[in-house]
Amino acid sequence: MAQTPPNALLTLPNAISFARLCAVPLAVYLVLEAEWAAAFAIFAAAGISDAIDGWLARRMGGTALGAALDPLADKMLMVGMYLTLAAMRQLPLWLAILVVFRDVMIVGGLLLLWLYDHPVAIRPLAISKVNTGLQIGLVGLVLGLNALNEGFPVLRLAAVWLVAVSTIASFAAYVNQTVRAG
Repeated sequence: MAQTPPNALLTLPNAISFARLCAVPLAVYLVLEAEWAAAFAIFAAAGISDAIDGWLARRMGGTALGAALDPLADKMLMVGMYLTLAAMRQLPLWLAILVVFRDVMIVGGLLLLWLYDHPVAIRPLAISKVNTGLQIGLVGLVLGLNALNEGFPVLRLAAVWLVAVSTIASFAAYVNQTVRAG
């Protein structure tokens, strides 16, 4: 497969990431309307599209736009889902605040360091990958259980606490990595 120039804008992986970003308002709307099965389908499609655009980008060559658009789409979906599910009382508000706070602090901290001419290269950490998987899993679990009209409160509670602990651990690990790099 031909390599894509790194400054290209319109590539298939970028189009898929952009479509995923545009799906966020629809997913939020469906949750607000308690259309759980449709919201689950959109969320699952977003996950599949994330895997597809990543695979394509690795095969075709990534672009600068794709390197920014892909994580933006992922973060917007997760932030949108956590805040909306908390507003619908499907997740604890404190958990949504914790998840969003971690992301804002990491991005904000990196921006501040960059503004003060002290850029730090942050690489994904194992705990962060686990945290992302748990966060995605919890959203999928809540949407899926609601679509099936099932409760499973112990399972939900366990998943909530796993996400909370891994979110705190991930944030602490990034802070530690940044301090050591500085």
